Amino acid sequence: MSEKYVKANGVRLAYEEFGDPTEPAMVLMMGLGTQLIGWPLVLCEGLAARGFRVIRFDNRDIGLSEKMENAHIPQAANLLVRARFGLPMNVPYTLEDMARDLVGLLDALQIERAHLVGASMGGMIGQIVAARYGQRLLSFTSIMSSSGNPKIRGARPDVVFTMVKRALGLEKPTLESTMAYWRKIGSPGYPPSDAALKKKIIDSYKRNYYPEGYSRHMAAVIANGSRVDLLQQITTPTLVIHGRDDALVPVEGGIDTARLIPHAKLKLFDGMGHDLPEELLPAFTELIANHAHGSEANPAGPYVGEAAGNN
Repeated sequence: MSEKYVKANGVRLAYEEFGDPTEPAMVLMMGLGTQLIGWPLVLCEGLAARGFRVIRFDNRDIGLSEKMENAHIPQAANLLVRARFGLPMNVPYTLEDMARDLVGLLDALQIERAHLVGASMGGMIGQIVAARYGQRLLSFTSIMSSSGNPKIRGARPDVVFTMVKRALGLEKPTLESTMAYWRKIGSPGYPPSDAALKKKIIDSYKRNYYPEGYSRHMAAVIANGSRVDLLQQITTPTLVIHGRDDALVPVEGGIDTARLIPHAKLKLFDGMGHDLPEELLPAFTELIANHAHGSEANPAGPYVGEAAGNN
């Protein structure tokens, strides 16, 4: 499938579409340093078959979207220290900027309202969109993301160490080290074969390799901090999906997100880590599609989901 391009919020974004363009739009937003191909084709095609115009895109500074080549690269370790002590941080762009990218994408494609699905950092950005631009959304699904609440458990220390080393350029991202990292944060209950994991990494490398974007994405996440107050303002019908075995964004992050967003639904998966296991894609497709169709059936009325914690 060939990419299309659009100017959104002053940034050139690459995107792909699936399904009937006359159906309700569903935009898929990926996470930290991850290209649009991070959304499996099976999921995109499955959602299109359920009656949606599915759009997946590269965030700014990654993939085939515009790179912020003249922007500085903040040091993650320094930002983490400043965040801990509540000190101001100088970052090239923020998650708020990336939220405006999403709204700009909708504007450029002449989409008045859309369903939004965000994974990891994409879920964080989606939370901002839902809170600040809720009138543009029909529904929101947050996958393996967090509220940014400093009171809940963070990433496993060995995972943080690896991420900081990569951001500082102290660990060369070879095929072997990248596979080891994905094994560390992936789903222990659904481990991919070596061949499948290797293909995923090589496909991403061949499409585009731009570690500077990864570092600036990380800076934007650190600088954003807590979204606890923001989440309580969301009125968009929300579904939260999370794995019980996530080493990067522990399950408490998903639980807290669902707790804070009024009437949010929560679905937890045993054995799921910080990825989208092939074995769970049919379940994800059904959950997301049913959630979206449910919001369409009652777009203006009160939304009553499962109580957070029921799954």
